[in-house]
Amino acid sequence: MLSPLLCSTSTLFLVTTTILTCSSFTPSITTHHHHKTTTTTTTTTTQINAVHNDKLSNDTINWRAIQDNVKGAIAATVLAGSLWASPSALVSTMQSSTDSGPMWWDGITSTVVADAKEMASGSGARVNKDAESLLRYGLPIPKDKEIRKFQLLVEEIGKDISSKRKASAIDGISKARKTLDSKSAAGFKAMCRDQSTCTTYLNEMTTTLPTLEESLKASQDAMNGSDQERNLLDSSYTNINAIAKTLTKLEEQMVPAGYSTPVPDTYSDLPQLKGRATVEFIVTKPDKEPYTIEGKNYAQAKMTMVIDGYAAPITGGNFVELVSKGFYTDMKIQRADGFVVQTGDPEGPAEGYVAPPSRSVGKGRNGERLIPSEIFVKGDKGPFYETTIEEEGRGGQATILPFSSYGAMGWAREEYDANSGSSQFFWLLFDSDLTPAGKNVLDGSYPCFGYVVDGAEFLRDAKEGDTIVSAKVTDGMDRLFLPPVLPN
Repeated sequence: MLSPLLCSTSTLFLVTTTILTCSSFTPSITTHHHHKTTTTTTTTTTQINAVHNDKLSNDTINWRAIQDNVKGAIAATVLAGSLWASPSALVSTMQSSTDSGPMWWDGITSTVVADAKEMASGSGARVNKDAESLLRYGLPIPKDKEIRKFQLLVEEIGKDISSKRKASAIDGISKARKTLDSKSAAGFKAMCRDQSTCTTYLNEMTTTLPTLEESLKASQDAMNGSDQERNLLDSSYTNINAIAKTLTKLEEQMVPAGYSTPVPDTYSDLPQLKGRATVEFIVTKPDKEPYTIEGKNYAQAKMTMVIDGYAAPITGGNFVELVSKGFYTDMKIQRADGFVVQTGDPEGPAEGYVAPPSRSVGKGRNGERLIPSEIFVKGDKGPFYETTIEEEGRGGQATILPFSSYGAMGWAREEYDANSGSSQFFWLLFDSDLTPAGKNVLDGSYPCFGYVVDGAEFLRDAKEGDTIVSAKVTDGMDRLFLPPVLPN
């Protein structure tokens, strides 16, 4: 599993981001929620030099205390400085089982992400934490410069509304209306697979923008902090969200017909997701206890996730197949430590999904079907496999899907084996204090294969022992491609 620890040694403290797979391959910690031995991995590590302290040499320091202590600007600066000083020192060296390297593709290259040296999770002071925005940017759209400008404009309007920068939002609306009234709209339509469908989407946004502008202008005349202002801003936010969702559908139409991310033939015996799928989980607490979010009680946690087969076709395909088979239904949450929420370890000796092994990475010691590490860096034509971004000598470069959104979904694996993942995954409870802009070393070390787009707030109250009572694929099963069943 993925667990942050602060481990002491005779010369240094390690603030460690670790991924565990409840494995007995290299036992070190026994968790309370499983009668199994688990592995603490240290693939992603922040090293902070400290004075020798013999009293701490054999103690495990509770992460929650550390998390409370390190939050804030000073701790974030210390973490960021040591973390970024030598990225190659932060990731364990692992042996790759392939010499083939990346599989290149002459198809889609986004003009926005053409610079392969863009740093992980943003190189400036701001991090994009919006899951739906990140998914839009992850779409493989050719010649996307103009639509990305329009996307940025729409997203900035939303940020201005949420921050009550009303004049700035109104100015943004004016620019958006001009864009839709210009030849850019015709260009957007021409990029679509179905131009009539995109005409409908463009008309919807054109119609909603004046309504949005009216409510914002009215809010300027309302008393600050009044119910009238709040209601008008709520209405404005609802409208801009509707525009953003329509924009997502417009951009999805711009992905070329028949496009799928290239995957080497080596992995043709593994499930692949050619596009995106939507998955819904419903989770409950023991004894019908409620989930309490911002003072309100809920009988169950309902989360909607978008699984991205464009960025992670094998990882996404593996997950969607397991969901469709009912693998996660009635499974417990097995870790919830304030940094991640994790599940996927079935009852019994196996630490993953037991199935015939793949040709590429084989099986685990208890018959688990293993899948290769899968990392897609911005500017590349496709993912590279069976290795990490550090091993490729590209530490710190940006991935298509970064771990920068609350509820980002990552694939768990063992410490020294990038290809030991099977069925365990985690939701990252992203904290910008602990993962400052441009300093996210989870990116490229573990595959990020999707985001929670609705209900991520329930992860705040998730606990070990909560049960996934329902896990189903609500959209995209037609985009899941399973390998042929071979005779014995």
